[in-house]
Amino acid sequence: MAEAEPTIRYTERAGKPVMEVGGTWTVFSVRGIRKKAESALAGAGLRSKDRPAIDATGVGRVDTAGALEILEISGCGPDAEVQTRNEAQAALFKVVRENMCQAPPDRRVNWLAHWLDEIGHGTIDFYKQVLNLCAFFGEILVVFVEAVLQPKRFRPNAIIRQMYEVWIRALVIVGVLCFLIGVVIAYQGVQQLRQFGAETFTVEAVGIGMFRELGPLLTAIIVAGRSGSAFTAQIGTMQVNQEVDAMRTIGLNPVEWLVLPRISALLISMPLLAFWGDMAGLLGGAVACTIYLDFTFVQFFDRLRDTVGAWHFYTGMIKAPVFGVVIATIGCFEGLQVRGSAESVGQLTTKSVVESIFCVIVLDAVFSIIFLLAGV
Repeated sequence: MAEAEPTIRYTERAGKPVMEVGGTWTVFSVRGIRKKAESALAGAGLRSKDRPAIDATGVGRVDTAGALEILEISGCGPDAEVQTRNEAQAALFKVVRENMCQAPPDRRVNWLAHWLDEIGHGTIDFYKQVLNLCAFFGEILVVFVEAVLQPKRFRPNAIIRQMYEVWIRALVIVGVLCFLIGVVIAYQGVQQLRQFGAETFTVEAVGIGMFRELGPLLTAIIVAGRSGSAFTAQIGTMQVNQEVDAMRTIGLNPVEWLVLPRISALLISMPLLAFWGDMAGLLGGAVACTIYLDFTFVQFFDRLRDTVGAWHFYTGMIKAPVFGVVIATIGCFEGLQVRGSAESVGQLTTKSVVESIFCVIVLDAVFSIIFLLAGV
């Protein structure tokens, strides 16, 4: 059934001009309506500056484009008085009038204002993120204390399964990278110290560097990129599939069932991985020293035992579990923040890795200052 074309007619009521409109006013039917409006205006003997009232009781169908056209043709704009057929049309005209009142957005770009705005938003987001992470960590502590009081809630099967993923399956990558770093440190040490006739101190450089800093730090960075991202992706996918909501519905605490096993697994696995990384780094340094210094393995490890104190090893082992807890906490936290789509999973997985590495490096700096002040 064909729809009626839009019509315009000007009349007078109580000595005031009225613009009567009728028919169908939609985006498809208003083309060329301005010419009809001009002809009707000229035929009524009105001037273009006259502001008639609008009688839209004869309008059948109308959309936002049609309502906007009627208001603009009348010349009254947002101040027009519109008589409509029903409440739906009245609400539509009201919405169009309100939006006509809004000034167009300023498209001019002030780089300084934009830069300051970005810094402000970034600072607020960082503050909120820190608060949310602290609240999440507090919730984890509460669940952990409750599990300590009721050890059956620790679920050892889940912890062992997570340890297999984050410890056993990471041994190769951690070992290879730390071995190569040990080779690099030894090679650079030999090249630089040989200028002073002190190339034998390369053993101390390798031992102290791997024990105190590079072993735990490299291991933490690898774990953050490998296991922390996996935690976020796993829990985030469960969020998208509404599995976490289902757990809450049946009375299971996601922190206890999803987060606590992962944190416990990394808390145990990180010192073991850091120790493995230390040994691989020392092996790499020993191989390099046998090549460039004509040391034997026995000579390398004898000198290492005599010159590198046990506290260098302990400082690295103290850092490792802290790094593990931080990485697991951030990974699980970002996974629980996923909302609605696979894109969100990808974005928060990336965010999780960046935040974990940042926090690990900051904590490493804090530990270095503490150990320096303690004289260790």
